[in-house]
Amino acid sequence: MTFRDIIGQEEVKEHLAKLLREKKLPHAIMFCGPKGSGKLPLALAFAQMLLCQNPSDEGACGTCSDCQMSSLWTHPDLHFSFPIYKGKSSDKPVSDDFLQEWREQISRSPYFDTEDWLEDIGAENQQIVIYVQESDNLQRKLALKSSQGGRKVVIIWLPERMNEQTGNKLLKLIEEPPVGTHFLLVSQEPDLVLGTIQSRVQRINVPALTEDVISKALQERHSMPEEDANLLAHIAQGSYTEALKRMERDSEQQLFFDLFIQLMRHSYARRIKEMHQWSLSVAELGRERQKRMLEYFQQQLRENYIYNFHKPQINFLGREEENFSTRFAPFINERNVVGIMTELSDAQRDISQNVSAKMVFFDLALKMIVLLKNG
Repeated sequence: MTFRDIIGQEEVKEHLAKLLREKKLPHAIMFCGPKGSGKLPLALAFAQMLLCQNPSDEGACGTCSDCQMSSLWTHPDLHFSFPIYKGKSSDKPVSDDFLQEWREQISRSPYFDTEDWLEDIGAENQQIVIYVQESDNLQRKLALKSSQGGRKVVIIWLPERMNEQTGNKLLKLIEEPPVGTHFLLVSQEPDLVLGTIQSRVQRINVPALTEDVISKALQERHSMPEEDANLLAHIAQGSYTEALKRMERDSEQQLFFDLFIQLMRHSYARRIKEMHQWSLSVAELGRERQKRMLEYFQQQLRENYIYNFHKPQINFLGREEENFSTRFAPFINERNVVGIMTELSDAQRDISQNVSAKMVFFDLALKMIVLLKNG
């Protein structure tokens, strides 16, 4: 992978190339930015640059022995750390347990998110974290000499998923790294990363992509008509990952949209039996998917409230979602929007704290009756 493979982010690419060119390379960098902005692709491309024998400002040369290995992702001096779940077969889980799935995912596309990763490793009902054993595993690997005689690179995806104990052990490695070792952290929520780690890394902010950049990529890489690409780029709100999901009409998002419609219609019509059945169905989804569903519900609530102002430039709805909003949006206004958003947020909090999903969602549906009628 080279910088040419990455959507946009020209300023970040130039900054990274300059660090290497002027030999001002820090031993630890944290790429920070919103979902789908290209943080992980940038880290992967920069890792290949660091391992390459003859890098240029555009990235790795692609011809040296390091670049010509079977795959960069299997390079013996490139190590990965990422959140996983505790499988039944392991009491001390480490990233290596899921390394094959990880390599397959980044080979398919480096533009993915936790939702895709959960599906890849079959962890839809699990919380994924970076366990404390990960620090010990990395320390053992980095204690070995570089197999190619050059640098060693560690990419840590979502360091905010570490607990304090894990972070403190990793801090020692970052503070005193083995010679020639570089850490590339990729964070979507950098403020949740242990403060002492934040203070030891050079932070590089990766901004959301512009609509023009996303639209151009969809047209050139996926042969999408300009009109459709422009609409999709607008809806994606700066995330190329989201644009790809929408392009494929992700089945999960369609499920969430259908469940949102069902909740609002059943609650408005006071169909208690159907509301109860809805809550039982949602309770079967698994907690990670339930949290993503509630995030989607909050997004739709915001979009329906904004829809009433007739400002399409600040609305981000797909065609099917907009068709529903033409009828539903009038029921979301100043009298109930805060109350509904609060209930959705509280439900998300309760699900995160392992409260009974059946109770949470039936309670949410019952409260929605009153809130919708107040509109």
